[in-house]
Amino acid sequence: MKIVRRIFAVLLIAASTAAAAAFPDKPIRVVIGFPAGGPLDQHARLLTERLQAVLGQPIIIDYKAGAGGTVGAQEVMKAAPDGYTLMLANTGVMVINPALYNRLPYQTTRDFTPIARTAMQPLALLVNPKLPVNSLNEFMEYARARPGQVNYGSAGNGGISHLVPEMFKSATGLFMVHIPYRGSAPAFTDLMGGQVQFMAESIPQAAGYHKQGKVKALAVTSRERNPALPDTPTVIESGLKGFEVVGFYGFLAPAGLPRDVTTRLSEAFRQVMASPDIRNRMVAQGADPAFLGSEDFARFLAAEMPRWAEAVKKSGARLD
Repeated sequence: MKIVRRIFAVLLIAASTAAAAAFPDKPIRVVIGFPAGGPLDQHARLLTERLQAVLGQPIIIDYKAGAGGTVGAQEVMKAAPDGYTLMLANTGVMVINPALYNRLPYQTTRDFTPIARTAMQPLALLVNPKLPVNSLNEFMEYARARPGQVNYGSAGNGGISHLVPEMFKSATGLFMVHIPYRGSAPAFTDLMGGQVQFMAESIPQAAGYHKQGKVKALAVTSRERNPALPDTPTVIESGLKGFEVVGFYGFLAPAGLPRDVTTRLSEAFRQVMASPDIRNRMVAQGADPAFLGSEDFARFLAAEMPRWAEAVKKSGARLD
């Protein structure tokens, strides 16, 4: 009987090894919970172009937009945990939505297998170009002298462009009024027109408008300066110690993904992210290369969730 059990164990190991070696043997689908053409789409296209070569299979991007990424997340949650359905998600989908919606159909730490964090995305703090300030300190003095008279725009309630200014208000004690918009484009239009005076926005869009003189970038929210805005100091440099707030991008799969498949995918992303060309192109898109493997990404998510939940609570935003 002992010999039979040993033979059976060897066969199981051999079968498992063969399955791991065979993965993937068909195309992989990457779900994005937002429309085509946005920052997540650009990031996905950049990485999957190289990932296809590493894994030896086509990768298809599938857009399932709706409810702040919730529709796409729910689709991935229900998919088979076989490695052939992945999701590219961001801060909003993974750590803000759970605090924003009372009846969210998924739980981040229960319903997904983290594969790899691939990027961190800082924001820029912007003001209308006609505002008589040229630094973040000058803006704080300006706003402090006008409590309730300075408006800030966002792409909508509960999004990162809403919560980062709320974190800034909390850190400085400033009283500014939130004006939510239906997307960043109309918010930018009113920032440039002076209807709102302040805004936090992702680096790529912010840098473009800043270089055209349509807005002033006063600070970036990362620990280090951003290459897209090399002359713009960080918030920390401007005197707010410890103020580092950045979004992230990462790939996840349904819960229950076998360990060997998780490792295969995570290592494939590590290989892609090691390419200087990929890293340089990511920086050009305004994202900081910041790879974490599966286990580290899981720990990162667990640490981020209470932080953003506190920001949502202070903002009073709910989207149910």
